[in-house]
Amino acid sequence: MHVELVVTALPAVQPLPRLPALELLLARGRRTHVQPLPFEHWLARAFGVAEAPLPAGALTALACGRDPGDGYWLRADPVHLEIGAEGVTLTAAGVLALERAEADALSGALARHLGEGFDFFAPSARHWCLRVASEMPIDAQAPAERAGADSVLPQGAAARRALALVTEIQMVLHDHPVNLAREQRGEPTINSVWLWGAGRLPRSARAPWQSVLSDDPVAAGLARCAGIGHSALPPGALRWLERAPLDGRQLCVLDPAPSVQQLETLEQRWFDPLLLALRQGRIGMLTLRIPDLGDGCEITRADLRRIWRRPRPLAARP
Repeated sequence: MHVELVVTALPAVQPLPRLPALELLLARGRRTHVQPLPFEHWLARAFGVAEAPLPAGALTALACGRDPGDGYWLRADPVHLEIGAEGVTLTAAGVLALERAEADALSGALARHLGEGFDFFAPSARHWCLRVASEMPIDAQAPAERAGADSVLPQGAAARRALALVTEIQMVLHDHPVNLAREQRGEPTINSVWLWGAGRLPRSARAPWQSVLSDDPVAAGLARCAGIGHSALPPGALRWLERAPLDGRQLCVLDPAPSVQQLETLEQRWFDPLLLALRQGRIGMLTLRIPDLGDGCEITRADLRRIWRRPRPLAARP
């Protein structure tokens, strides 16, 4: 079996912790380096999707059981914006500790306010979707953990209309009981949404994998478009390997909240068990990809014998 492992959170964690299994895999494998790409751009290229930007909103709706039809969808992910001396700081939902009940209350209020012509719903605490009545072509990447002031403003042909919509949404969020309670607890409020991934469902998608394991709804939606199997990411590689097919090519997307603790959990539950499976011959090849860095490697059991290639701390890698 060939396992292709994509790790998305690595560049956002500073300082990077020591991860012995991952460091060994990167040291012994045959290194590859390509143009760094945001994860969503990598997905579009990997699945052969021609639409640009990648219509993440429609794909998320599809992954969550809604029929996007020919509607025009966007992702409207919850964020916290803070104005400081050096510009605007954006904190994405991955580090806001937003509970599911809070997301339901906030998204429900927005759905009621926007009314007819819109479809606003929260398939998860981190991922919110919005269908608009008419096209709203904007160009924006998925929300980074921190963004400069320029990237907070929508770009593209419908930038002014998108900004007006965001302002309206901010007014609804401002005095919502969920945010008032978060303020009292000393937690950052959900005071805005980040619009990105605008468009209609892709006309086609294709992929070289037999299955995709991911909690990312865009990856799940692309798997459905391509007609290949998809399942949520299991707690760790050991349980998955017990039931995984013996051959074929499988894609696993690790998209944790960007923190030292989450990376250490990946080391324990994924990198170390996959290294062991490679040593034991349960896996024929492991491909590691870090799209945001353009870094990666391909490694087989034979490559592990290159003991002269010593692991280095991740922070020391060029």
